[in-house]
Amino acid sequence: MLHISGAWQRAARGAGLLSPSGELAPTIFAEISAAAVRHDAINLGQGFPDEDGPVEVIDAAISAIRGGVNQYPPGRGMPVLREAIAEHQHRFYGIDLDPEREVLVTAGATEALTATILALVNGPADEVVVFEPFYDSYAAAVALAGARLVPVPLRWPDFEPDLDDLRAAVTDRTRIILVNDPHNPTGTTFSPEVRAEIVRLAHQHDALIVTDEVYEHLVMSGIHAPIATLAGAAERTLTISSGGKTFRTTGWKVGWVSGPADLVDAVLAVKQYLTYVNGAPFQPAIAVGLGLPDGYFEDLSATQRDRRDLLGAGLIAAGFNVSTPAGSYFTIADVRSRIAGDEDAADFCRALPERTGVAAIPVTAFVTPEHRGDYATLVRFASCKRTEIIEEAAHRLAASVR
Repeated sequence: MLHISGAWQRAARGAGLLSPSGELAPTIFAEISAAAVRHDAINLGQGFPDEDGPVEVIDAAISAIRGGVNQYPPGRGMPVLREAIAEHQHRFYGIDLDPEREVLVTAGATEALTATILALVNGPADEVVVFEPFYDSYAAAVALAGARLVPVPLRWPDFEPDLDDLRAAVTDRTRIILVNDPHNPTGTTFSPEVRAEIVRLAHQHDALIVTDEVYEHLVMSGIHAPIATLAGAAERTLTISSGGKTFRTTGWKVGWVSGPADLVDAVLAVKQYLTYVNGAPFQPAIAVGLGLPDGYFEDLSATQRDRRDLLGAGLIAAGFNVSTPAGSYFTIADVRSRIAGDEDAADFCRALPERTGVAAIPVTAFVTPEHRGDYATLVRFASCKRTEIIEEAAHRLAASVR
C-alpha cells in the first residue's frame, strides 16, 4: 500500500478533505458548485467576480506579455511591483517600507500565508490563534507546520470577538495571532478595542501578528486601518494582501507579504521552494492597479456596498435573518426558519440550487469539526457578481417563499 505522509494527512484533515474513514473526500465547495451547474443556479458560493478588472490593468498585462515579460521574475518579485506595494502602503496607511528588503511578492495571498506559517512556526510546541469561522487554508497550513490551531469564536449576529475569549486563547505557547480583517466569511471588521488588545497580547506573550488583508479595499462601513499602523505593532507584524480581490483578477494569483526584513527573509526562505516565482507579466500590471486614482478604490467599495444591499434585501425577503457585513464579498444569513427536521445548513445548501436556483456555502465549512454545532444554521452568500446577477439571485430567493 502506498504510504501517505503524516504531514499530508494532517493538512488534508485540517482542510476537511478526509472523510471519517480517512479517504479523500470532495469539498463542500466542489459539491455545491456541481449542484449549481446541474440546476442552472446562480452560484453565490464561490468568492470570485464574474467581470474583468480595470482596463488599465488588463492592458498592462497584455503589453507585458507582448513585450517579452514571460520568463522568471526576480525571487522577491519585480522591482516595479515591490515599489508599487511600498507606495500603496504609504499612500493609504502612512506605512513606510523598504521595497528591497521589506516586501516579498508571492503566488497569491494563500501562498504568502502558507509560507509565513511554515517559516515562523516551529512544530507541535507552537500554537496559531485564529478567529473562527476562518478561511479554509488556515487550518491546512497550521497542520502542515505541525502546530496547534486555537480558535477564537466569532458569534452571530455581529461576529465581534469577545475580549475574554481572545485573552484565554493567547498564551506563552502562541507563536502567531492570525488576523483576517476584513473577515472571510463573516464580513466583520474588527473594532479598535479588539485590534489594540491583539497588539497588547502579542507583546505580553512575545507572539507575532500575521494579517490577511485581501479585502482591504472592500470595506463598506468605516475605513480600513492595518494593525501594523498601531503603536508597537509594526516590529512584530507581517501584513499580507493581494491584487485578486481589489482588481478582479483572482486567477492571476499575485499577492505579497510586507513587514520587518528579518521576518520577510524567513518567509522568502520557504517561498522559494514552493512556487519559486510566479506571474511575471501580471506583476507590472498589478503595479499599475496599485497606482490607480483614489476614485477607482472609492467606486469599488461603493459598488460592492450596493450589491451587498441588493443581496441582503433578497435574503430578508426570503425570510432569513441577515448579518450586514462591514467588508469583504460575503453576507451571512441565518436560515433556521427554512430548515426542516434535523437538517443543518450543509443539508440546506445541498438542496438550495434546486429549490431556489441559487447556490451558497454553509458556514460550517469554515470551522473546526468540534464547533460546527455553533454555526449549524448559518450560510455564506457572495455578492461579488455583476449587479444584474445579484438582482436575479435576490428575486429568486424572494420568490422561493411565495
